[in-house]
Amino acid sequence: MYYPRIDETVTFRRLKNGLPAYVVHKPGYTRKYAMFATRYGGMDLRFQQDGAWQDTPAGIAHYLEHKMFDTADGNAMQEMAKNGAEPNAFTSNAMTAYYFDCTEHFDENLRQLLSFVSVPYFTDESVAKEQGIIAQEIGMIEDDPEWQVYKRMLQALYRESPARIPVAGSVESISRITAETLYRCHKAFYTPANMCLVAVGDLDAEAVFRAAEDILPPESGPDIPRDYGGSEGDTPAQSETSCRMEVSMPSFLVGFKCPAPPEGEQRLRWDILGDLACDILMGDSSPLFSRLYSQGLINGSFGSSFDLLPGAAYAYAGGDSNDPAAVMEAILEEARRLTREGLDPDYWQRMKRGNFGASLKGLNSFDSIAISLVEGCFQHFDPLRFPEIYDSITPQDVLDFIREHICRSRAALSVIYPKEDWS
Repeated sequence: MYYPRIDETVTFRRLKNGLPAYVVHKPGYTRKYAMFATRYGGMDLRFQQDGAWQDTPAGIAHYLEHKMFDTADGNAMQEMAKNGAEPNAFTSNAMTAYYFDCTEHFDENLRQLLSFVSVPYFTDESVAKEQGIIAQEIGMIEDDPEWQVYKRMLQALYRESPARIPVAGSVESISRITAETLYRCHKAFYTPANMCLVAVGDLDAEAVFRAAEDILPPESGPDIPRDYGGSEGDTPAQSETSCRMEVSMPSFLVGFKCPAPPEGEQRLRWDILGDLACDILMGDSSPLFSRLYSQGLINGSFGSSFDLLPGAAYAYAGGDSNDPAAVMEAILEEARRLTREGLDPDYWQRMKRGNFGASLKGLNSFDSIAISLVEGCFQHFDPLRFPEIYDSITPQDVLDFIREHICRSRAALSVIYPKEDWS
């Protein structure tokens, strides 16, 4: 597939075992990159396997990611490093991904990646040992005010969605994870048709596909139904949440609960539209940002974003402020003003071009390309068609998004106050 508007060429094949595989061609590049990902993340806690619903401990997808580098012969990360690769992995709400980059021995490293991810090796002793390591990681995260304000915002927005639950779980939840549980989850989700392979660089696509066919199982397991909670409705679970921590000034996030995202190309459009609306309303080039900054209500920490999760979507903004409630009121008032007065045509064009340029710049990052292709594969859209999506979005689309979703009835304010100022 050739994309003339972004000058990218991608070879795609769905292998006989059901694995979707992409090779993004970068002629002349010495760096090579591969990502092998599964549609299994922190929110996949309840699923149906062998005809019965399974409830698994929070944090198990992240725990499994940690343990997948273990092999019968040692540690796959160390072996790949000997071949000049830089391997790593991450777990998000919706996926777990294993990846590496290198300049030589690509085929050998790719086969190693495919092998250790598809063939689990756990012992009760190694699983128990990992609990202490991950518990320390959880403790460090829980002590981070930026993480706390974000976690509390999600818990205020959602009543039942597993978006409320941290990807890493809790010290208590991971204590219930056993080798047997890990094997069961691996069997359910680490199966070719539920995974995706992306390779980027000056590569022979046939060699990449051949490696996958040689290493991976010849057949895939069944599709696994998942449960992300019941209907949430439009309103948040609570309008405000707060706590106190060791911070020098209040840290806050205001979240706006949006409808669950669609699948297919409409999901890509929804993602681009939400990001564009947040930047136009609250971005660092917006009139609102300039006004709040000049009034001393925000500082350089202020930012905004739009996120899509399985069965959930939300816009949010925040940073440090001595008056978080005043900032939230200013956001709501600016949303009403924009929908009342409309967008200045020059401002609209400038912001749209800026966001489009940021998407183009993302093509320079092998990580960014791979993640976008994996997400598109799992949610049934082509992320490299983003220029056509930008063409389709009008100022009225953005104003409709702001009017419908950036409003008080959908808002939840999360604040971390300094201990000495708590009253």
